Amino acid sequence: MEKLSIIGRMRRFVGDTIAEMKRCTWPGRRQLAESTVLVVVAIMVLACFVAGVDQVALILIRLVTVG
Repeated sequence: MEKLSIIGRMRRFVGDTIAEMKRCTWPGRRQLAESTVLVVVAIMVLACFVAGVDQVALILIRLVTVG
């Protein structure tokens, strides 16, 4: 195996990356939109859960420290 210069290795990396990207299957516009909506809804649900746990923890800490 020949030892390539840093420029040669960078060219091979970029070429391999481009070849791999051409083999990928990319989502269509509709599938991309559906996935985006799903991710946004999941983040909102998770944010509400974390906020609820935070409020419960706040109440419990106040009961323990003030009481």
